[in-house]
Amino acid sequence: MSHPHRVVALIGSTSERSRTQALVEAIVAALAARLPVQVETLSLRTLAPHLLPQGAPAPALQQALDTITAADLLIAATPVYKGSYAGLFKHLIDLVPPEALVGRPVLLAATGGSDRHALVVDHQLRPLFAFFRAQSVPSAVYAAEADFDGLAVRSAALQSRIDEAAAQAAQLLVAPRADVLALAA
Repeated sequence: MSHPHRVVALIGSTSERSRTQALVEAIVAALAARLPVQVETLSLRTLAPHLLPQGAPAPALQQALDTITAADLLIAATPVYKGSYAGLFKHLIDLVPPEALVGRPVLLAATGGSDRHALVVDHQLRPLFAFFRAQSVPSAVYAAEADFDGLAVRSAALQSRIDEAAAQAAQLLVAPRADVLALAA
């Protein structure tokens, strides 16, 4: 049996329970069905108090940054506010060193009130992680409020997008890392 892949799920919501968290849980389940994973979840809800600039990062914030940069796969998920990713989500990503995610697979996901915000993943999240020269999973996952029943995924189309993105992420995880880094150079 191969070793579990280290997956870090960054949830850009400050709510205790949210559709963004539910979406990440569904993505993680689809990924875990394909290969062994060890998942660590980081939530802006717990990191928000540490994001105020005070010189050196607080220990909890530094640990979160170290966790992000050590991941084999980063799942970056954010709710959409006024047509964009969450401000605290962007602030946290701004603290990641520019070279830390080179060649790293990143699965992009977002949730919003309606389908009007679906392009956030391709017009904002994808360029954000392109700056880091991360390897974005080709299929991103966007979910609108109508895709959920409470906090449960109810849409077959959403589940299909989740499965497609998880399959692509799994392929990137088992690809030789040297090949991925050579492409990023």
